[in-house]
Amino acid sequence: MARIPAPVATIRVAVRRVLASAPGPVLVACSGGADSMALAAAAAFVAPRLGVRAGLVTVDHQLQDGSGARAAAVADWARSVGLSPVSVEAVDVGGRAGGPEAAARDARYEALSGVAGRVGAASVLLGHTRDDQAETVLLALARGSGPRGLAGMPRRRGIFVRPLLDIARADTRKACAALGFGVWEDPHNTDPAYARSRVRADALPALVATLGDGVVANLARTASLVAADVAYLDDLAVGALSAARSSPGLNISHLSDLPLAVRGRVLHAWALELGAPGSALSHRHVAALDALVTDWHGQGYAVLPGGIAVARRGDDLLRVPL
Repeated sequence: MARIPAPVATIRVAVRRVLASAPGPVLVACSGGADSMALAAAAAFVAPRLGVRAGLVTVDHQLQDGSGARAAAVADWARSVGLSPVSVEAVDVGGRAGGPEAAARDARYEALSGVAGRVGAASVLLGHTRDDQAETVLLALARGSGPRGLAGMPRRRGIFVRPLLDIARADTRKACAALGFGVWEDPHNTDPAYARSRVRADALPALVATLGDGVVANLARTASLVAADVAYLDDLAVGALSAARSSPGLNISHLSDLPLAVRGRVLHAWALELGAPGSALSHRHVAALDALVTDWHGQGYAVLPGGIAVARRGDDLLRVPL
């Protein structure tokens, strides 16, 4: 029997771990790049052997010439390796909030969720690798994102699962080469207009050159360690928010007794409940709410995104007319 190339075997094992506990059919999100092609090939091999139905969806962002033909070619390949159902989803990125990266990401996830709902898929597999995780941590550090940013991309969030977060990007390329797959190189991945592209091309290689080859794995491991702490604190905050509720809003005395790490999460969650958009809610907004609790000297209301005003009245925080 021919020996299976090590990168191919490693990726199949990672996918098997996910599919062995999959509650139902899965979809692979595939752009045609090496990471998602290696993931899709592994799913096509593993799923039938576990009795799991696996399909594929490729999203055409319509941002480059020939994107429709590329998406169609990915779909044809998927059918040839036995993935079913296969869907090509064209999305309109224009007119969305945020920069072009955020707009494309939002459109893509909406499309993936929509297809999953239509075909009854329990999970959508994403091809993010250990290198992607390391880049995410570096970007979070640079932006001062705090623990939630340093926790990086979760292995699972809702229906989205990332089986390859422990796999090096180099191994997905080696797997595709070993299997004879041609892969697509997204020009956005090397466009210096995008922060992630600059981190990938310059910042991370400079760190590796200075500190050694273990940097990528160490950054990804940091994300895993911080993610465990964040999950624990988030759980504490759920109970703390419930206990802090009062008829007008939140009780000051209860909030002031909470550790800062928990109180900040409680105030953040409450601000979202009031209608503040999560994409615009930042540390400074939560800090303004916290000042009403811990640094009260008669100041006026704090203003949250979405035109929401919060004031202190007696022993309560509550929403007030702006």
